[in-house]
Amino acid sequence: MSWRDQLKQVFRRLARSPLFTAVTLLTLAVGIGANTAIFTVLESVLLKPLPYPQPNELIGVGLTAPGVNIKDLDLSPSDYFIFRDQSRTFQDFGMYSGDSVSVTGVAEPEHVRVLRVTDGVLNALAVPPMIGRIFTQADDTPGSPNTVMLTYGYWRRKFGSDTAILGRTIKIDGDSCQVIGVMPRKFRFLDWEEPELILPFQFDRNKVHLGNFSYDGIARLKPGATLEQANTDVGRMLPIVLQSFPAPPGFSIELFKHAGTAPNLRPLKQDVVGDVGKLLWVLMGSIGMVLLIACANVANLLLVRAEGRQQELTIRAALGASRARIAAELLFESFIIGLLGSVLGLALAFGALRLLVTLAPAGLPRLGEIGIDLPVLLFTLVVSLLASLLFGSIPVLKYGGSQAGTGLREGGRTLSQSRDRHRARNTLVVVQVGLAFVLLICSGLMIRTFRALTQVNPGFVDPTDVQTFGLSIPESEVKEPEAVVRMEEGIMRKIAAIPGVTSAGITTSIPMGNNRWMDPVFADDHAYTEGQIPPLRRFRFVSPEAFATLGIPVIAGRNLTWADIYNQSSLALISANFASEYWGSPSQALGKRIRTSAKDNWSEIIGVVGNTYDDGVNEEAPTAIYWPLYQKNFESDSIAVRRDISFVIRSSRAGSESLMKEVRDAVWSFDGNLPLANARTLEYYYSHSMARTSFTLVMLVIAGGMALLLGTVGLYGVIAYSVSQRTREIGIRIALGAQQNELAGMFVRQGLWLAGAGVACGIAVAIGVMRLMSSLLFHVSPADPITYGAVSVGLIATAAAASYLPSRRAAGVDPVDALRAE
Repeated sequence: MSWRDQLKQVFRRLARSPLFTAVTLLTLAVGIGANTAIFTVLESVLLKPLPYPQPNELIGVGLTAPGVNIKDLDLSPSDYFIFRDQSRTFQDFGMYSGDSVSVTGVAEPEHVRVLRVTDGVLNALAVPPMIGRIFTQADDTPGSPNTVMLTYGYWRRKFGSDTAILGRTIKIDGDSCQVIGVMPRKFRFLDWEEPELILPFQFDRNKVHLGNFSYDGIARLKPGATLEQANTDVGRMLPIVLQSFPAPPGFSIELFKHAGTAPNLRPLKQDVVGDVGKLLWVLMGSIGMVLLIACANVANLLLVRAEGRQQELTIRAALGASRARIAAELLFESFIIGLLGSVLGLALAFGALRLLVTLAPAGLPRLGEIGIDLPVLLFTLVVSLLASLLFGSIPVLKYGGSQAGTGLREGGRTLSQSRDRHRARNTLVVVQVGLAFVLLICSGLMIRTFRALTQVNPGFVDPTDVQTFGLSIPESEVKEPEAVVRMEEGIMRKIAAIPGVTSAGITTSIPMGNNRWMDPVFADDHAYTEGQIPPLRRFRFVSPEAFATLGIPVIAGRNLTWADIYNQSSLALISANFASEYWGSPSQALGKRIRTSAKDNWSEIIGVVGNTYDDGVNEEAPTAIYWPLYQKNFESDSIAVRRDISFVIRSSRAGSESLMKEVRDAVWSFDGNLPLANARTLEYYYSHSMARTSFTLVMLVIAGGMALLLGTVGLYGVIAYSVSQRTREIGIRIALGAQQNELAGMFVRQGLWLAGAGVACGIAVAIGVMRLMSSLLFHVSPADPITYGAVSVGLIATAAAASYLPSRRAAGVDPVDALRAE
């Protein structure tokens, strides 16, 4: 018989059993579709190379400073000049940083995202501009004409894809910049949200000093150079950096030697992907278990189907069909079922991917690159083949071999089945329940983790009622420092007068808004050895109203006043954990003095405020210093004023466009050239800090729910089939006086025994597997007894319900009809 004839026969058999076909294909489609969707994310994020020429040559360049306990340290301009000029392993090298600027003179004022780079960054990526040119060292040179590049999206949105844009000038923070190029449509800078503009740094080598570690580095290796050689090369250049540049005012060279900076180079892909790999592999393993459960369900269905065909197979064997041929035909049918299930699964995967991208946390890298491609299609094909072999081999081994000839000697299908006939199906159900138990434990632990996170006080209150936005006041708009502060206060007070606004304040960074300003802080009453650098502290500059607006309590001392700010008083507030670390209690910290360098004034600590979990509630709250907006002799600046600020507004109208319209009107009543940036509620930052945990929770709950449903269906099917096969036995038992409750209990006990065996196996597997999830948990043990107990009880209860439904049918059998049917 040709394969075409076999294919026709398979389709005829499937068409004659529409319910079996629909249930089987849907079960497989769910398992294969879920695996395809998760693998698509995994392949796009972790396995696919970066979208640049020769991506294996690209590396991220950074440092580490074990002397001050900093694992990941960014680069400084002093590093840039030495690495650029003296490297033996870098083909191209540059530094980059994110920023935002105000664009005026082109329709309405606008605050836009900016990528700032040195000339080597775009060269390293090797992505040519669509029109124009990229930056050169001349663009980086201080005093050279200001230049700018546009990204494709901004060029199309703001300038209508005008190809005559080259040479045109636009005003950026009040300075005229000439457009020299436009990047192509497909250009993506690492995994950043697409910037609108690309601007060159213009570091003045004669004014650069050691420090200011605020920039990320990127390099393309020379042909043949290795990452190890590049690490050695950077290690060679670091002492040259210390010898070539002076320490900043108020610091000594010994401080930088004490830090013990060392190279920290890694593949650029690691900078893009970050630590998301473990999360994705956990999800892939979870969905893989769902596929195994689906295969076990299909195998059970095929076992039932094969039993129904046992006499047919026996007759074919008696007529000369070999065991190999019967086995091959059964496997061929399984292969066709698997192939049809994978096609349907692909269709489900398309829809599932849309859901995944919607639910995915903002921090999930390469989100825009997720899509079904050739590797994904090959994965789906391989999965369908393996699944077909997995669920198809069980009925083949049971009915395609030596047992094929026993069918003619057995009675009809209502004869009581032996334990051996039930063993395969029972084993599959135990496997299903065990795998479902593992997935439910994963889900339960993530639920407990999420609950533990929500119990942590983030340091502020009612984030949904706090509206935030950023504002930058460039020197081109307001030159005098005091005038800047007075404008900021005036805007704040006008916003506070808007109907529905309870209070408004000013800060340089939003809690949980990725504040990266960290510097050392010296305490007057602490002794430091020569070259010793104290731990880095988080810096934030505030107005007096900021604490009350955010709901951060002042737990000791007093708050700042506007008189303190305008008098440029040397004052500061500190976080409670910093006070405890240095002086034992908040009250003991009052009156103590701190500063950032020997050139700065000592600042008196006048207050202690509550800790704020800036890095997310799953991390320790960083120690923080709160400085006035306007200071003198701070970090070597004789007068320091904060021009880049954020406003925080507490209002029941937070998040509404009507409130932001009135806020914009308030700002523009002072200066119509000041665009507002990043208008978001504080809840946005809070929810984003837990986005990865929320995403993991949702995915594992979905996987656990699918596993529970498939496992329950499998258990129900086994008990229901057992009832149908034991109809005559049940009739005899009833005729001999067995009570209905006894018969129902017999089948419920069978289901509970299978579920109990599955739970026991699942516990053994889960205890080992859950260790891999420990990094995703928060204040929850991988062997949490509450989770294990709740899942065990819930699974047993579900098994009892699934077993009880078919057992009722057994209890209702009429003995006369049962015996007559035989």
